[in-house]
Amino acid sequence: MNMANDGVDRRMFLGATGAVAMGGLLSASPLSAMGARSRDELRVGLVGCGGRGTGAAVNALNADPNVRLVALGDMFPERVERALAGLLAEDETPAAPGAPAPISTRVDVPPERRFSGFDAIDKVLAAGIDIVILATPPGFRPDHIERAVKAGKHMFVEKPVAVDTPGLIRVRKACKDAAAKGLVVVSGLCWRYDNGMRATFEKVHAGGIGTLRAMQCAYLTGSLWHHGRKPEWSEADYQIRNWLYFNWLSGDHLNEQAIHSLDKLLWAQQNVAPAKVIGMGGRQVRTDAKFGHIYDHFSLVYTWPDGVKGFFWCRQMDGCANDVSDHLFGSEGVCDVFKHSIDGAHAWKYTGPSNNMYQTEWDELVAAVRAGKTINNGDYMVKSTMMAIMGRMAAYTGGTITWEQAWESQEDLTPAGLRSGDALMPPVAMPGITKFV
Repeated sequence: MNMANDGVDRRMFLGATGAVAMGGLLSASPLSAMGARSRDELRVGLVGCGGRGTGAAVNALNADPNVRLVALGDMFPERVERALAGLLAEDETPAAPGAPAPISTRVDVPPERRFSGFDAIDKVLAAGIDIVILATPPGFRPDHIERAVKAGKHMFVEKPVAVDTPGLIRVRKACKDAAAKGLVVVSGLCWRYDNGMRATFEKVHAGGIGTLRAMQCAYLTGSLWHHGRKPEWSEADYQIRNWLYFNWLSGDHLNEQAIHSLDKLLWAQQNVAPAKVIGMGGRQVRTDAKFGHIYDHFSLVYTWPDGVKGFFWCRQMDGCANDVSDHLFGSEGVCDVFKHSIDGAHAWKYTGPSNNMYQTEWDELVAAVRAGKTINNGDYMVKSTMMAIMGRMAAYTGGTITWEQAWESQEDLTPAGLRSGDALMPPVAMPGITKFV
Protein backbone atom coordinates (compact mmCIF):
# COMPACT_ATOMS: atom_id res chain seq x y z
CA MET A 1 0.00 0.00 0.00
CA ASN A 2 1.43 3.37 -0.99
CA MET A 3 0.07 5.93 1.42
CA ALA A 4 1.20 8.75 -0.83
CA ASN A 5 -1.53 7.72 -3.23
CA ASP A 6 -4.40 6.91 -0.91
CA GLY A 7 -4.61 10.33 0.74
CA VAL A 8 -5.52 8.90 4.14
CA ASP A 9 -3.61 9.81 7.27
CA ARG A 10 -3.44 7.69 10.41
CA ARG A 11 -5.86 9.78 12.46
CA MET A 12 -8.45 9.61 9.68
CA PHE A 13 -7.80 5.87 9.38
CA LEU A 14 -8.28 5.20 13.08
CA GLY A 15 -11.61 6.95 12.98
CA ALA A 16 -12.87 5.19 9.87
CA THR A 17 -11.78 1.57 10.11
CA GLY A 18 -14.50 0.64 12.59
CA ALA A 19 -16.94 0.87 9.70
CA VAL A 20 -14.63 -1.28 7.60
CA ALA A 21 -14.52 -3.91 10.34
CA MET A 22 -18.31 -3.89 10.71
CA GLY A 23 -18.69 -4.26 6.99
CA GLY A 24 -16.41 -7.30 7.14
CA LEU A 25 -18.50 -8.83 9.91
CA LEU A 26 -21.68 -8.38 7.91
CA SER A 27 -20.24 -9.84 4.73
CA ALA A 28 -20.04 -13.52 3.83
CA SER A 29 -17.95 -15.36 6.41
CA PRO A 30 -14.45 -16.34 5.22
CA LEU A 31 -14.95 -19.57 7.19
CA SER A 32 -17.03 -20.85 4.31
CA ALA A 33 -13.82 -21.16 2.33
CA MET A 34 -12.10 -23.16 5.09
CA GLY A 35 -14.51 -26.04 5.27
CA ALA A 36 -15.84 -27.69 8.40
CA ARG A 37 -14.06 -26.81 11.58
CA SER A 38 -12.77 -29.39 14.04
CA ARG A 39 -14.17 -28.95 17.52
CA ASP A 40 -10.64 -28.88 18.94
CA GLU A 41 -9.11 -26.60 16.32
CA LEU A 42 -7.76 -23.20 17.29
CA ARG A 43 -7.29 -20.70 14.47
CA VAL A 44 -4.59 -18.06 14.61
CA GLY A 45 -4.13 -14.83 12.66
CA LEU A 46 -0.90 -12.83 12.43
CA VAL A 47 -0.76 -9.05 12.08
CA GLY A 48 2.81 -7.86 11.49
CA CYS A 49 4.75 -10.27 9.28
CA GLY A 50 8.32 -9.41 10.27
CA GLY A 51 10.76 -11.81 11.86
CA ARG A 52 9.28 -11.64 15.35
CA GLY A 53 5.72 -12.04 14.16
CA THR A 54 6.63 -14.98 11.92
CA GLY A 55 8.59 -16.56 14.76
CA ALA A 56 5.57 -16.25 17.03
CA ALA A 57 3.44 -17.95 14.38
CA VAL A 58 5.86 -20.89 14.36
CA ASN A 59 5.65 -21.08 18.16
CA ALA A 60 1.84 -21.04 17.95
CA LEU A 61 1.83 -23.94 15.51
CA ASN A 62 4.30 -25.89 17.63
CA ALA A 63 2.20 -25.40 20.77
CA ASP A 64 -0.55 -27.81 19.77
CA PRO A 65 -1.23 -30.14 16.80
CA ASN A 66 -4.72 -28.64 16.42
CA VAL A 67 -3.56 -25.05 15.93
CA ARG A 68 -3.94 -23.71 12.40
CA LEU A 69 -2.65 -20.41 10.96
CA VAL A 70 -5.40 -19.06 8.72
CA ALA A 71 -4.77 -15.33 8.13
CA LEU A 72 -1.83 -12.98 7.58
CA GLY A 73 -1.79 -9.19 7.61
CA ASP A 74 0.87 -6.53 7.21
CA MET A 75 1.18 -2.98 5.96
CA PHE A 76 3.01 -4.21 2.86
CA PRO A 77 1.88 -7.14 0.68
CA GLU A 78 5.38 -8.37 -0.11
CA ARG A 79 6.03 -8.92 3.58
CA VAL A 80 2.92 -11.09 3.79
CA GLU A 81 4.13 -13.21 0.87
CA ARG A 82 7.65 -13.50 2.29
CA ALA A 83 6.33 -14.60 5.69
CA LEU A 84 4.04 -17.15 4.08
CA ALA A 85 6.87 -18.61 2.02
CA GLY A 86 9.00 -18.99 5.12
CA LEU A 87 6.22 -20.65 7.09
CA LEU A 88 5.45 -23.09 4.29
CA ALA A 89 9.13 -24.05 4.23
CA GLU A 90 9.08 -24.97 7.93
CA ASP A 91 9.55 -28.68 8.54
CA GLU A 92 9.88 -28.74 12.32
CA THR A 93 7.36 -31.11 13.81
CA PRO A 94 5.06 -29.83 16.55
CA ALA A 95 6.36 -30.01 20.10
CA ALA A 96 3.15 -31.61 21.40
CA PRO A 97 3.48 -35.37 22.01
CA GLY A 98 1.93 -37.53 19.34
CA ALA A 99 1.70 -34.74 16.74
CA PRO A 100 3.12 -36.23 13.54
CA ALA A 101 2.46 -33.55 10.93
CA PRO A 102 4.96 -30.81 10.11
CA ILE A 103 3.67 -27.36 10.93
CA SER A 104 3.67 -26.32 7.28
CA THR A 105 0.66 -28.58 6.75
CA ARG A 106 -1.32 -26.36 9.16
CA VAL A 107 -0.50 -23.10 7.39
CA ASP A 108 -3.78 -22.47 5.55
CA VAL A 109 -3.59 -18.93 4.16
CA PRO A 110 -5.00 -18.70 0.63
CA PRO A 111 -4.90 -15.36 -1.23
CA GLU A 112 -8.28 -14.26 0.11
CA ARG A 113 -6.91 -14.37 3.66
CA ARG A 114 -3.73 -12.40 2.98
CA PHE A 115 -4.29 -8.75 3.82
CA SER A 116 -2.22 -5.58 3.49
CA GLY A 117 -2.68 -1.91 4.31
CA PHE A 118 -3.84 -0.04 7.38
CA ASP A 119 -7.04 -2.07 7.64
CA ALA A 120 -5.27 -5.46 7.64
CA ILE A 121 -5.97 -5.73 11.40
CA ASP A 122 -9.74 -5.56 10.85
CA LYS A 123 -9.65 -8.13 8.06
CA VAL A 124 -7.56 -10.59 10.07
CA LEU A 125 -9.86 -10.20 13.08
CA ALA A 126 -12.86 -10.93 10.83
CA ALA A 127 -11.25 -14.04 9.31
CA GLY A 128 -12.71 -16.54 11.77
CA ILE A 129 -9.74 -16.62 14.15
CA ASP A 130 -9.58 -17.42 17.85
CA ILE A 131 -6.14 -15.95 18.64
CA VAL A 132 -4.36 -12.97 17.10
CA ILE A 133 -0.64 -12.23 17.10
CA LEU A 134 0.00 -8.48 17.31
CA ALA A 135 3.54 -7.83 16.06
CA THR A 136 3.43 -4.60 14.05
CA PRO A 137 5.60 -1.60 15.00
CA PRO A 138 4.61 -0.56 18.56
CA GLY A 139 3.05 2.73 17.50
CA PHE A 140 0.08 0.76 16.14
CA ARG A 141 -0.24 -1.49 19.20
CA PRO A 142 -2.84 0.48 21.23
CA ASP A 143 -5.29 0.57 18.34
CA HIS A 144 -4.74 -3.10 17.52
CA ILE A 145 -5.17 -4.24 21.13
CA GLU A 146 -8.40 -2.27 21.43
CA ARG A 147 -9.75 -3.80 18.24
CA ALA A 148 -8.79 -7.33 19.25
CA VAL A 149 -10.51 -6.97 22.63
CA LYS A 150 -13.66 -5.58 21.03
CA ALA A 151 -13.63 -8.51 18.61
CA GLY A 152 -13.31 -10.95 21.52
CA LYS A 153 -9.97 -12.48 20.47
CA HIS A 154 -7.28 -13.98 22.64
CA MET A 155 -3.96 -12.21 22.05
CA PHE A 156 -0.23 -12.61 21.91
CA VAL A 157 1.01 -9.02 22.23
CA GLU A 158 4.60 -8.17 21.35
CA LYS A 159 6.48 -5.68 23.48
CA PRO A 160 6.33 -2.73 23.94
CA VAL A 161 2.62 -1.94 23.94
CA ALA A 162 2.71 1.82 23.28
CA VAL A 163 5.05 4.71 22.51
CA ASP A 164 3.38 7.49 24.52
CA THR A 165 1.07 7.99 27.49
CA PRO A 166 -2.19 8.53 25.55
CA GLY A 167 -1.63 5.23 23.78
CA LEU A 168 -0.71 3.44 27.00
CA ILE A 169 -3.86 4.67 28.72
CA ARG A 170 -5.84 3.02 25.94
CA VAL A 171 -3.91 -0.23 26.40
CA ARG A 172 -4.42 -0.20 30.17
CA LYS A 173 -8.19 0.07 29.72
CA ALA A 174 -8.25 -2.54 26.95
CA CYS A 175 -6.39 -5.03 29.18
CA LYS A 176 -8.98 -4.51 31.92
CA ASP A 177 -11.73 -5.05 29.36
CA ALA A 178 -9.97 -8.23 28.19
CA ALA A 179 -9.88 -9.54 31.76
CA ALA A 180 -13.59 -8.84 32.14
CA LYS A 181 -14.26 -10.83 28.96
CA GLY A 182 -12.04 -13.72 30.06
CA LEU A 183 -9.63 -13.21 27.16
CA VAL A 184 -6.05 -14.46 27.34
CA VAL A 185 -3.41 -11.74 26.94
CA VAL A 186 0.19 -12.99 26.79
CA SER A 187 3.01 -10.45 26.54
CA GLY A 188 6.12 -10.66 24.41
CA LEU A 189 8.23 -9.80 27.48
CA CYS A 190 9.58 -13.29 27.09
CA TRP A 191 11.95 -13.54 30.08
CA ARG A 192 8.88 -13.89 32.29
CA TYR A 193 8.41 -17.32 30.68
CA ASP A 194 11.99 -18.58 31.11
CA ASN A 195 12.38 -21.40 33.65
CA GLY A 196 15.66 -20.16 35.07
CA MET A 197 14.44 -16.57 35.34
CA ARG A 198 11.23 -17.64 37.04
CA ALA A 199 13.14 -19.69 39.60
CA THR A 200 15.65 -16.89 40.17
CA PHE A 201 13.08 -14.19 40.86
CA GLU A 202 11.10 -16.58 43.05
CA LYS A 203 14.25 -17.16 45.11
CA VAL A 204 14.92 -13.41 45.37
CA HIS A 205 11.34 -12.68 46.39
CA ALA A 206 11.62 -15.38 49.08
CA GLY A 207 14.58 -13.57 50.68
CA GLY A 208 17.46 -15.23 48.86
CA ILE A 209 19.52 -12.03 48.93
CA GLY A 210 17.94 -10.59 52.05
CA THR A 211 16.44 -7.13 51.70
CA LEU A 212 16.80 -5.69 48.22
CA ARG A 213 19.10 -2.64 48.29
CA ALA A 214 19.90 -1.78 44.67
CA MET A 215 19.64 -3.06 41.10
CA GLN A 216 21.81 -2.63 38.01
CA CYS A 217 20.95 -3.48 34.40
CA ALA A 218 22.94 -3.08 31.19
CA TYR A 219 21.69 -3.48 27.62
CA LEU A 220 24.73 -2.50 25.55
CA THR A 221 24.54 -3.84 22.00
CA GLY A 222 25.51 -3.03 18.44
CA SER A 223 23.41 -1.22 15.89
CA LEU A 224 20.46 -2.82 14.14
CA TRP A 225 19.16 -3.06 10.59
CA HIS A 226 18.19 -0.30 8.18
CA HIS A 227 16.25 -1.01 4.98
CA GLY A 228 17.29 2.09 3.08
CA ARG A 229 15.00 4.15 0.88
CA LYS A 230 13.46 3.59 -2.55
CA PRO A 231 12.15 6.37 -4.81
CA GLU A 232 8.73 4.73 -5.12
CA TRP A 233 8.18 4.83 -1.35
CA SER A 234 6.32 7.70 0.23
CA GLU A 235 7.88 9.27 3.33
CA ALA A 236 5.46 7.32 5.48
CA ASP A 237 6.28 4.08 3.65
CA TYR A 238 9.96 4.75 4.31
CA GLN A 239 9.47 5.44 8.00
CA ILE A 240 7.26 2.41 8.61
CA ARG A 241 9.77 0.16 6.86
CA ASN A 242 12.52 1.65 9.05
CA TRP A 243 10.35 2.00 12.13
CA LEU A 244 13.12 1.57 14.69
CA TYR A 245 14.34 5.14 14.15
CA PHE A 246 11.09 7.08 14.55
CA ASN A 247 9.50 7.67 17.93
CA TRP A 248 5.91 7.54 16.75
CA LEU A 249 6.59 3.95 15.69
CA SER A 250 9.18 2.61 18.18
CA GLY A 251 9.32 5.01 21.14
CA ASP A 252 13.15 4.93 20.83
CA HIS A 253 15.35 1.89 21.42
CA LEU A 254 14.97 2.29 25.19
CA ASN A 255 11.32 1.36 24.65
CA GLU A 256 11.59 -1.04 21.75
CA GLN A 257 14.59 -3.15 22.79
CA ALA A 258 15.86 -2.36 26.29
CA ILE A 259 12.40 -2.73 27.82
CA HIS A 260 13.40 -6.33 28.58
CA SER A 261 15.89 -5.05 31.15
CA LEU A 262 13.43 -2.53 32.58
CA ASP A 263 10.91 -5.31 32.96
CA LYS A 264 13.37 -7.28 35.08
CA LEU A 265 13.82 -4.28 37.36
CA LEU A 266 10.05 -4.19 37.74
CA TRP A 267 9.95 -7.95 38.30
CA ALA A 268 12.56 -7.72 41.06
CA GLN A 269 10.28 -5.19 42.78
CA GLN A 270 7.34 -7.59 42.48
CA ASN A 271 5.69 -5.33 39.87
CA VAL A 272 5.63 -2.27 42.11
CA ALA A 273 6.18 0.77 39.87
CA PRO A 274 9.08 3.17 40.43
CA ALA A 275 8.37 6.58 41.96
CA LYS A 276 10.62 8.61 39.66
CA VAL A 277 13.47 8.57 37.15
CA ILE A 278 16.31 10.90 36.20
CA GLY A 279 18.96 10.39 33.56
CA MET A 280 20.59 11.36 30.31
CA GLY A 281 21.05 10.24 26.75
CA GLY A 282 21.95 11.43 23.30
CA ARG A 283 23.24 10.76 19.77
CA GLN A 284 26.99 10.32 19.50
CA VAL A 285 27.36 7.94 16.56
CA ARG A 286 24.02 7.56 14.81
CA THR A 287 23.78 11.20 13.76
CA ASP A 288 22.89 10.65 10.09
CA ALA A 289 19.38 11.71 9.08
CA LYS A 290 18.56 8.13 8.11
CA PHE A 291 18.49 7.31 11.83
CA GLY A 292 15.51 9.58 12.37
CA HIS A 293 15.45 11.38 15.70
CA ILE A 294 16.09 8.65 18.27
CA TYR A 295 19.08 8.48 20.64
CA ASP A 296 21.85 5.89 20.54
CA HIS A 297 22.46 5.75 24.32
CA PHE A 298 20.67 6.27 27.63
CA SER A 299 21.76 6.24 31.28
CA LEU A 300 18.95 6.31 33.85
CA VAL A 301 18.37 5.94 37.57
CA TYR A 302 14.95 4.78 38.74
CA THR A 303 13.94 5.22 42.39
CA TRP A 304 11.23 3.09 44.00
CA PRO A 305 8.92 4.17 46.83
CA ASP A 306 10.96 2.05 49.26
CA GLY A 307 14.13 3.96 48.33
CA VAL A 308 15.69 1.19 46.24
CA LYS A 309 17.42 2.49 43.12
CA GLY A 310 17.70 0.79 39.77
CA PHE A 311 20.74 1.85 37.74
CA PHE A 312 20.18 1.28 34.05
CA TRP A 313 22.07 2.03 30.86
CA CYS A 314 21.66 0.99 27.24
CA ARG A 315 23.49 1.65 24.00
CA GLN A 316 23.26 0.73 20.32
CA MET A 317 26.70 1.36 18.82
CA ASP A 318 28.98 -0.76 16.66
CA GLY A 319 32.62 -1.35 17.59
CA CYS A 320 31.98 -1.14 21.35
CA ALA A 321 32.02 -3.69 24.15
CA ASN A 322 28.66 -5.37 24.54
CA ASP A 323 27.08 -6.21 27.88
CA VAL A 324 23.57 -7.49 28.55
CA SER A 325 23.38 -8.26 32.25
CA ASP A 326 21.29 -7.73 35.38
CA HIS A 327 22.42 -7.75 39.01
CA LEU A 328 20.40 -7.44 42.21
CA PHE A 329 22.17 -6.37 45.43
CA GLY A 330 20.70 -7.32 48.78
CA SER A 331 21.57 -7.15 52.45
CA GLU A 332 22.63 -10.81 52.42
CA GLY A 333 23.84 -11.47 48.90
CA VAL A 334 24.07 -10.60 45.23
CA CYS A 335 22.05 -12.17 42.42
CA ASP A 336 23.44 -12.50 38.91
CA VAL A 337 20.13 -12.71 37.12
CA PHE A 338 21.35 -14.10 33.79
CA LYS A 339 23.52 -16.71 35.52
CA HIS A 340 20.55 -17.65 37.72
CA SER A 341 22.79 -17.61 40.76
CA ILE A 342 23.13 -16.01 44.18
CA ASP A 343 26.36 -15.38 46.09
CA GLY A 344 26.17 -14.67 49.79
CA ALA A 345 24.58 -16.03 52.93
CA HIS A 346 22.10 -18.12 50.91
CA ALA A 347 24.27 -19.21 47.98
CA TRP A 348 22.23 -20.82 45.23
CA LYS A 349 22.27 -21.67 41.54
CA TYR A 350 19.43 -22.87 39.36
CA THR A 351 20.01 -26.42 38.12
CA GLY A 352 16.58 -27.23 36.76
CA PRO A 353 15.59 -27.81 33.14
CA SER A 354 16.07 -25.12 30.54
CA ASN A 355 13.30 -24.18 28.13
CA ASN A 356 12.57 -22.17 25.02
CA MET A 357 10.82 -19.16 26.56
CA TYR A 358 9.26 -18.15 23.24
CA GLN A 359 7.68 -21.59 22.97
CA THR A 360 6.60 -21.63 26.60
CA GLU A 361 4.69 -18.38 26.06
CA TRP A 362 2.60 -20.15 23.47
CA ASP A 363 2.34 -23.47 25.27
CA GLU A 364 0.81 -21.68 28.26
CA LEU A 365 -1.35 -19.40 26.10
CA VAL A 366 -2.89 -22.29 24.17
CA ALA A 367 -3.31 -24.41 27.31
CA ALA A 368 -5.15 -21.54 29.00
CA VAL A 369 -7.49 -21.05 26.04
CA ARG A 370 -8.27 -24.76 25.93
CA ALA A 371 -8.87 -24.92 29.69
CA GLY A 372 -11.05 -21.81 29.72
CA LYS A 373 -8.59 -20.11 32.07
CA THR A 374 -7.37 -16.53 31.86
CA ILE A 375 -3.79 -15.33 31.60
CA ASN A 376 -3.57 -11.55 31.57
CA ASN A 377 -0.07 -10.04 31.50
CA GLY A 378 -1.52 -6.55 31.10
CA ASP A 379 -0.36 -5.15 34.44
CA TYR A 380 3.35 -5.68 34.03
CA MET A 381 3.48 -5.09 30.29
CA VAL A 382 1.83 -1.69 30.80
CA LYS A 383 4.09 -0.77 33.74
CA SER A 384 7.28 -1.81 31.93
CA THR A 385 6.26 0.20 28.88
CA MET A 386 5.63 3.22 31.10
CA MET A 387 9.08 2.79 32.67
CA ALA A 388 10.55 3.09 29.17
CA ILE A 389 8.37 6.07 28.24
CA MET A 390 9.17 7.99 31.43
CA GLY A 391 12.87 7.18 31.05
CA ARG A 392 12.80 8.64 27.55
CA MET A 393 11.00 11.73 28.88
CA ALA A 394 13.67 12.19 31.55
CA ALA A 395 16.56 11.85 29.09
CA TYR A 396 14.97 14.01 26.41
CA THR A 397 14.07 16.85 28.77
CA GLY A 398 16.87 16.59 31.33
CA GLY A 399 14.29 16.61 34.12
CA THR A 400 13.18 14.27 36.89
CA ILE A 401 9.94 12.56 35.87
CA THR A 402 7.66 11.03 38.48
CA TRP A 403 5.33 8.11 37.88
CA GLU A 404 2.34 10.41 38.35
CA GLN A 405 3.73 13.00 35.93
CA ALA A 406 4.34 10.35 33.31
CA TRP A 407 0.72 9.22 33.45
CA GLU A 408 -0.43 12.84 33.12
CA SER A 409 1.66 13.47 29.98
CA GLN A 410 -0.31 14.82 27.02
CA GLU A 411 2.42 14.08 24.47
CA ASP A 412 0.87 12.25 21.53
CA LEU A 413 3.52 11.09 19.07
CA THR A 414 1.00 10.24 16.36
CA PRO A 415 1.87 12.28 13.24
CA ALA A 416 -0.78 14.71 12.08
CA GLY A 417 -0.69 13.03 8.68
CA LEU A 418 0.98 10.17 6.88
CA ARG A 419 0.84 11.47 3.31
CA SER A 420 4.06 12.05 1.40
CA GLY A 421 5.35 15.54 2.03
CA ASP A 422 3.87 15.89 5.51
CA ALA A 423 6.22 17.00 8.29
CA LEU A 424 6.88 13.68 10.02
CA MET A 425 10.34 14.41 11.43
CA PRO A 426 10.40 16.26 14.78
CA PRO A 427 13.76 17.70 15.82
CA VAL A 428 16.13 15.61 17.90
CA ALA A 429 15.35 16.18 21.59
CA MET A 430 17.81 18.44 23.45
CA PRO A 431 18.00 18.05 27.26
CA GLY A 432 17.34 21.31 29.05
CA ILE A 433 15.61 22.68 25.96
CA THR A 434 13.00 20.07 25.07
CA LYS A 435 10.01 20.51 27.36
CA PHE A 436 7.92 17.91 29.14
CA VAL A 437 4.45 17.80 27.60
